[in-house]
Amino acid sequence: MVQLCSIEQAVDEVLARLPAHIHMGLPLGLGKPNHFVNALYQRIAQLPERRLTIYTALCLGRPPLGDGLQKRFLEPFIERVFGDYPELEFLADLRRDDLPGNIHIQQFFMQPGSLLNSATAQQDYVSSNYSHAARDINAAGLNLIAQLVASHPEHPDRLSLSCNPDITLDLLPMIARRRAEGETILMVGQVHDDLPYMPGDAEVGIDTFDLLIDEKDSTTLFSTPNMPVGFQDHFIGLHASSLVRDGGTLQIGIGSMGDALTAALLARQADNDAYKALLSDLNLDPWAQLIEREGGIEPFAKGLYGCSEMFVNGLLVLADAGIVRRKVYPDVPTQRQANAGTLDEAAQTDGISVHGGFFLGPRSFYQRLRELPQSKRLEFNMTRISYINELYGQEELKRLQRLDARFINTAFTVTLLGAGVADQLEDGRVVSGVGGQYNFVVQGHALEGARSVLLLRSWRESAGDVSSNIVWEYGHCTIPRHLRDIVVTEYGIADLRGKTDAAVIEALLNISDSRFQPGLIEQARKVGKLPKDFHLDPRFTDNTPQRLQAIEARHSRLFPEYPLGCDFTDVERDLLRALNWLKSKFKLSEVLELGKAALDAPEPSSYPEHLERMQLTSPDGLKEDLFQRLLLTGLKVTAQ
Repeated sequence: MVQLCSIEQAVDEVLARLPAHIHMGLPLGLGKPNHFVNALYQRIAQLPERRLTIYTALCLGRPPLGDGLQKRFLEPFIERVFGDYPELEFLADLRRDDLPGNIHIQQFFMQPGSLLNSATAQQDYVSSNYSHAARDINAAGLNLIAQLVASHPEHPDRLSLSCNPDITLDLLPMIARRRAEGETILMVGQVHDDLPYMPGDAEVGIDTFDLLIDEKDSTTLFSTPNMPVGFQDHFIGLHASSLVRDGGTLQIGIGSMGDALTAALLARQADNDAYKALLSDLNLDPWAQLIEREGGIEPFAKGLYGCSEMFVNGLLVLADAGIVRRKVYPDVPTQRQANAGTLDEAAQTDGISVHGGFFLGPRSFYQRLRELPQSKRLEFNMTRISYINELYGQEELKRLQRLDARFINTAFTVTLLGAGVADQLEDGRVVSGVGGQYNFVVQGHALEGARSVLLLRSWRESAGDVSSNIVWEYGHCTIPRHLRDIVVTEYGIADLRGKTDAAVIEALLNISDSRFQPGLIEQARKVGKLPKDFHLDPRFTDNTPQRLQAIEARHSRLFPEYPLGCDFTDVERDLLRALNWLKSKFKLSEVLELGKAALDAPEPSSYPEHLERMQLTSPDGLKEDLFQRLLLTGLKVTAQ
C-alpha cells in the first residue's frame, strides 16, 4: 500500500527505514524529483554518521552564465526558458569539488562538457554501457529509487514513468527478488503536472511506489532549446538521409546533427524535387552504388519505425510528418497467425511506431506529447532500456521489428583507421559517457540489413585555430576500429565495413577537409599504411567550406537555421550568430586582438534593438565600449 506524504515526511521515512548508508538511484535526465533529492541531500549533509551514494546520469543544470558578452546574452534567456526549474543542489557542489565527505555522486553519463574540470565528478565517473547500468547499480547495493511520474487523468490508481522508464523497468524485477530475500528497498515517487502521461510499458500501478509525495511538482521542466544548425551539420544530415531505407528502422542521437538529419528527411519526403536537385549539385556519384543498395532518395512509401534509447524531438516531428509511421508486431507471430495475416492487421491498428527509453527536449516537444490524443500516444511506447539497446531477450521479435536498421550517432573525432571517439578526451577526462552508442554499433553489425552510421564534422574552429576531426591517432576510443562501419562528414560517406586498412584510410581521406589531407596522407605513408606513390582521387581534393557554402547559397530553402523550431527571438538569433562567430575567430581574453577586430565596426544606430538586448546602448567605460564594437562587428559579419 502506497503511503502519501510530504517531501520532509518522505525524507524522515527514508532515514528511519534504511540503513546508515543509503544507495539512491535516480533516473537520468528529466525524471529526477529534484525537490526530494535536495531535501535528502541537505539532511544527510548534516548527519556525519549517515552516508549517501547517488547513482545516476545526465544531471541537468542551467548552462553556466560565464562572463562578458556571453553572460549578457544568456542571463535573460535562461530566466525566460528555465524559469523556476529547481537546480540539483549537489550539482553546484560537485562543480566546485565541495561535496560533503559522506556523500558521493556516481554517474555513467554526464551533461556534455559540464564537469570536465570537476576532479570529484571525474573520479566518481562509472564507465558503463547504458544497458548495463541497472545491473551495476543493483549490484552496488541500491536501496532507494526516487522518480518523477505522471498521473492518469481518469484513473488515480495508475501512474506513468513517462520520460524515464528506461532503467526503472529493468530494476523492478531485480528489486522484487531482493525484497523476497528480506531486503528493504524503497521507491519514492512525485507527480509532475507537466509530464506527459505515456501509456504502454511505462504505465505502473500506484502501489509500485512505497512513498508518493502528495505535493505535485509544478515547477518548470528542464528543456533543451533547439540550437541553430550550421552548414556543416546540414550537409552531414543530407548525406546521412540518403542512407535511410524506406520501410526500415531509425535511431537518432540528440544534437544539431540529428536535427539536420531530420530536416533532410523532411525535405526528401515533402520537397523531393528540390532535395534531389540539391543532391545532384552536391554530386553523390562516388557513393551512388552504396546509396542504391543501402538507402534511397525517394519519398517514404512504407514509412519508418523508430527504435531509439532517446525519443528525440526529431522522431516526433518525423511522426507528425508521416515519415515515422511503420508499426511493428506486438508479439512474435505464430505460423498460423502469419498465414491468417492477423499480426499484420494488429500492427496496423495496435502496433507501435516508436520504442523509446527516455525523452528530453525543447518545451514544444513536451507540449506536443501532452496534446496528443491517447490513441496516438499509444504508438509511442516508452519502455525499458534493455529492450531497445540490446538484442538478447525477445531476440526473434526484435529482429522482426528492426528491419534495415540505421543506427545514427555522432562522434567528435575519428581516426584514419576507423576508431570513433565520442565520450572522453585524450587526457582521460570524460566529456559525456558511452551511453548506448556502443550497443547500437554492435546491433548495426548483428542485425541483417542494419548499418551503424557515425556523423562527424570533418573540422572545427576555436579562437581562430582550425583543426581536423579526422586524425591519424587518438589516445582513447569509444568505438574500436574492428566495429567500424559507415562514417559521414559534410563532404560525403565512407563505407568502412570489411575493408582493408589502406582502403579505410582512403575512404576517410575522401571525406576529410582538403586543408588536412596532405598531412594525413604523409602520416599514413610514414608508417607504411599507404603506398609511397599514393595520390588522392582529384574528385576529393576540393573538400572546402567555400565549395559547400556556394552550394548552400544555390539551395538556401533547404538549409533552415532552426528546422525544428526555435526558443530564441529574432534579435537573439542575430546575437547568437554574432557571438558564435566571435568565439570561433578570436580568443576573447586577448584584448589587443579584439581591439583590432573592432576597428571596422558599424555605427551603433545600425543595431539599436540588439544593443538594448545586450545592455550596451550606452557603454560605460572602455571595456563596455569594446564589447559594443565587437558585438557590432559580429552582427555585421553574420548578417543574413
